[in-house]
Amino acid sequence: MSKQAQQVDTLFLHEVDRGYQVVVRQGGERRFQAVLELKETDAGPRPGRFRVKQGSSEEPRSPDEFVELARGAGRIRISQQTSSEARDELKALLSGYQLDAKAVRTCRFCANSGRYSPINSDTAIDAGEEYICPDCAKEELERELAFQGDLTSSAKERLEELLVEVQDLERITNLLKGQLDPDLTKFDEISANVEDVDTVPVESLSLHPGIQNLLEPRFEELLPVQSLAVQNGLLDGEDQLVVSATATGKTLVGEMTGIDRVLNGKGKMLFLVPLVALANQKHEDFEEEYGDLVDVTIRVGASRVRDDGHAFDPNADVIVGTYEGIDHALRTGRNLGDIGTVVIDEVHTLQEGERGHRLDGLISRLKHYCEQREQRRQEYDGAQWVYLSATVGNPSDLAESLRANLVEFEERPVPLERHVTFADGKEKPDVENKLVRREFDRESSQGYRGQTIIFTNSRRRCHEISRKLEYSSAPYHAGLDYGRRKKVERMFADQELAAVVTTAALAAGVDFPASQVIFDSLAMGIEWLTVQEFHQMLGRAGRPDYHDRGKVYVLVEPDGSYHNSMEMSEDEVAFKLLKGEMEDVRTLYDESAAVEETLANVTVAGKQAKRLNDRMIGDVPTKHALGKLLEYEFIDGFEPTDLGRVVTTHFLAPDEAFKMLDGIRKDHHPFDIVADLERHGEEE
Repeated sequence: MSKQAQQVDTLFLHEVDRGYQVVVRQGGERRFQAVLELKETDAGPRPGRFRVKQGSSEEPRSPDEFVELARGAGRIRISQQTSSEARDELKALLSGYQLDAKAVRTCRFCANSGRYSPINSDTAIDAGEEYICPDCAKEELERELAFQGDLTSSAKERLEELLVEVQDLERITNLLKGQLDPDLTKFDEISANVEDVDTVPVESLSLHPGIQNLLEPRFEELLPVQSLAVQNGLLDGEDQLVVSATATGKTLVGEMTGIDRVLNGKGKMLFLVPLVALANQKHEDFEEEYGDLVDVTIRVGASRVRDDGHAFDPNADVIVGTYEGIDHALRTGRNLGDIGTVVIDEVHTLQEGERGHRLDGLISRLKHYCEQREQRRQEYDGAQWVYLSATVGNPSDLAESLRANLVEFEERPVPLERHVTFADGKEKPDVENKLVRREFDRESSQGYRGQTIIFTNSRRRCHEISRKLEYSSAPYHAGLDYGRRKKVERMFADQELAAVVTTAALAAGVDFPASQVIFDSLAMGIEWLTVQEFHQMLGRAGRPDYHDRGKVYVLVEPDGSYHNSMEMSEDEVAFKLLKGEMEDVRTLYDESAAVEETLANVTVAGKQAKRLNDRMIGDVPTKHALGKLLEYEFIDGFEPTDLGRVVTTHFLAPDEAFKMLDGIRKDHHPFDIVADLERHGEEE
């Protein structure tokens, strides 16, 4: 026997067109492969021809060499995919040499390629008419993915993990065709968790009788986050940062102390939100809840009269406003009276590119306003500040920057399933239609039908999706008039709508008690969502008093994006968001933002502008900003010029305003001025 034959671990035989493929393995590796043809003799089947493969050619060898290999092999295996007649023939051949072989289940794809890949119930992948090994199944999946566009490594890894887990190739490839197998689309589940908090009885609060008598019939005890706020000095006037998930009751924290202070003569309440739609909804809620106790008004933008006819009353007890609406009042020197409580809802807005620095500046200017009132009026004790957010990556740092006590409550009242499925832009409405239908046809144990919020990236897309849904639905975005938005809110609350389709910009705060959230896109306009924005939006799914669980579906377009400026594709972004850590809330200043806020602070505080800059959360280079304002002629000393006042009261970026003015002074054509501004924006 040759040395070569003695070193053979496994001899593997598999039926092919011209006979039998022979794979010789030694040390776990393939040494070579050959083709064996048999001939019939009086003694039974015997080796006829034996050819060893050398690249694309075959080298004839003596048939006796096969016998020598077989006798020296540690084990001989025959593929189960070989026909029963062929298996009988091979066993008869080997029996003639007192050799035995075992039939094993193997991957046919591997066998045809000269590889020996045994498979069992734990590793076999169902490929339709046969079972194949995981490696070949992944190759087949790769070929299918090639038709769908280039998926990123994260998306491919996810699909390969599912393939090995469910062992069914067709079920996985169906995911790429918009199939909604919940066992496969499910990415993970965030379990419901309940924190052990000593809740506070409402009767023990000693609030003003007006608010006390309003709360006692409704609640015996405060919810956990409200109890924590009270235990941390809420009703003693302590400033607080309250971080808690959607629908845990944090809004009442601000309302409770604010209305109490109003009724006790400690100044009015300001309740501030980032968007007009949120202000409208909160204004209506306050009118309904507290209208018999206090006067409620609303201030949005620079307008004195809202589109529903309500005029702003600066003397009202409660002012609901947008950040911009109250900031405009400060920049124009409006008298807001004595402010007893300031509630900043969605305070994580501090990290947003355009709104962030304006909220940072507003907080500093509003604190300055309250301090000035306090100095002039001895009976006024200043304001209590309550900051609210569902999503903050660095709550302790933010609380320290805001000089507030941190009240953090991490309970999630209902479990939340997160699903991922693949579909291109044209397929997404069909997938959404199935999901909306399936959810609305179910009823929770509390008797509520499942309702859906679909988030997309444009107003036009809201209408497009809504038209394609079979069940009752409505678009909802800032482009709709007030009456239409209120009608949609009421219809959703009354379960007359199976779904609303809204823009990502309205993710925060709008009170749609949905059981399901669908991400039609992962962009806000032409910018990808941040992890914080993503969590803010998915947090809308599942309410403890309505639903047994929440569901989130992320619809991913392979290799998709919404603008050529987007560096990543949607499938890459999806897994980044699902696996990502919440971003820290920090306000960053470029030159334009620093100059804009410094001009506003000069307008409001004059020589004290530097002090206002210094206490803002972000680092503002005051000296440089003042230099630019002097260069632009927007300030004269520490007073705004007429031009500067116009720029700041209209919330213009000073550098862009200066470029416009410079173009006008030089008699440039308006088109050229606009083009210069566009180029400037691209450079920024």
